[in-house]
Amino acid sequence: MAPEVIGILIPIVFLIIFGIIVVTLIYYQSKEKQLMIEKGLNPEELSQLLNSKKKTNTYSTLKIGIITIFFGLGLGLGIMIHDNTGANYAVPLLLFTLTGLGFIIAFFTVYKLEKREKQNLN
Repeated sequence: MAPEVIGILIPIVFLIIFGIIVVTLIYYQSKEKQLMIEKGLNPEELSQLLNSKKKTNTYSTLKIGIITIFFGLGLGLGIMIHDNTGANYAVPLLLFTLTGLGFIIAFFTVYKLEKREKQNLN
């Protein structure tokens, strides 16, 4: 196949796969609700059960933000070092190192905030 044909097929295949995933997800969620109704759960119990399954992580945006900042710092510093010294290893080294550091800092930050939140509740 010519590269032009492959380039056209990539978004089409992506959209088809994405559509299949969305339709499958909706189908299984409705199937789950049907089974719960068949077991005799009333609407209040059903909504209570479904809402208890959805645990929201209140600090997920904070984690993503910290990791993104360190990713950007790693990329920027790596490109600056590469431009000034010509070291080809600078970009991947700093990118992975600072992104890993971002994950560690995000973990400990959220851990500390959750611990403080639990102490305030007690």
